[in-house]
Amino acid sequence: MAFQQHKLGAAAIGGMLGLSMCITLMFPSFDFRSAESTWVGLDKSLSNGRVIGFSYEDPAVTGANKPITVILDKDPKTGEKIDPPMRAYVYEPGVPFAPAVRHPANTGPTVSQLSLNVGKMGEANEAQGAVFGINRGEVNGKDWDYIENLTALKGWTPADALRAATDENTRYVGKGKTVYITEGCWWCHTLLPEQTQDWQVFGAPPMLGDFNGEMPTAFGSDRKAPDILHVASRNSSREWMDMHFFNPRLVQPNSIMPRFDYLWGETDAHGNKIDFDKWRTEYKEYRAGTRIYPPEIPEYAGNSEARALVDWILTSLK
Repeated sequence: MAFQQHKLGAAAIGGMLGLSMCITLMFPSFDFRSAESTWVGLDKSLSNGRVIGFSYEDPAVTGANKPITVILDKDPKTGEKIDPPMRAYVYEPGVPFAPAVRHPANTGPTVSQLSLNVGKMGEANEAQGAVFGINRGEVNGKDWDYIENLTALKGWTPADALRAATDENTRYVGKGKTVYITEGCWWCHTLLPEQTQDWQVFGAPPMLGDFNGEMPTAFGSDRKAPDILHVASRNSSREWMDMHFFNPRLVQPNSIMPRFDYLWGETDAHGNKIDFDKWRTEYKEYRAGTRIYPPEIPEYAGNSEARALVDWILTSLK
């Protein structure tokens, strides 16, 4: 039987496919725009930057050109004490602004109006850089979190904020989430507790407003390891995290998680070359019972991927 062309049927199938893709991709965006961003959603957007992953500002996906999160306990301009300390998001000159700043409507009608009218967010200049914060305002008797442009409101420059925070209170959150994505951690860990018994162990599931402005959401592939959305609430020890990433068997003897010691780089915090072969030899001796204590892990350098990854976990996953 000769092949017959079914033009009408092919066109109908193509039309249905196009419609289904529109429903899948476009309709959710309207839902997001109508939902008000929560503090979590604003924090994610401001700390992650424009996008996590391949982009024109970070083509090698190394975490370059990302904002820096700082904890300020004093005013960068006046030196007056800030109590309690506040979280600020520093965008150095040229670093692309977060989606919540570039597209205010995506944060929801009320939050966007507060951010623009009260927080002066629209006055931020990407070429000059800016410092942002999250404040709380009241509209019709209800409190809302919104973004404020601290450069416009208080005169804080990126250099001022970084100098006031010092390295001790600096968190490379955006770079850390980039490491989480590039290392494939989401293949085993999820960032989405289910509405089941998960609540009892991993904490409450997120709300719609928690994702406004986050790119990508990184829910995870499937769960081969614990959900980590609230892991810093369960364990906030930086020392434990350092040991876990250098070699998970240091804290969980039967862990199947691979080592991430290479995230330390070639040198430690003091500029000394890290001898990985020596460390692994001593660790094998410890496992064999010929050594009483495991070897000490190196102290990572301030610009290492290991430091950024732990910064992201302890700052964002609460």
